Amino acid sequence: MHKLTLFSRTGCCLCEGLESRLRALDLVGISITLKVIDIDAPGTPQDQRARYDLEVPVLALDGCELPRVSPRLTGEGLLNWLQRCLSTAL
Repeated sequence: MHKLTLFSRTGCCLCEGLESRLRALDLVGISITLKVIDIDAPGTPQDQRARYDLEVPVLALDGCELPRVSPRLTGEGLLNWLQRCLSTAL
């Protein structure tokens, strides 16, 4: 299984929208697990807070940052984008 990490922030409409769209997908079907990290949450490492403070939402696949995804991509388009990211990461 590949690990997709969403660096996010509570109250960020782009972050919440992307998380919602990702959760609506069958990520298990393409061998991906989703982990959401709220960069403002207690216990979040300071280096992550500093790195992603002005950048959220940021996606990382197996620890490697992905290009910024368009907020207009939904459903099949987002799934296809993730599959392309997977194929180039292998």
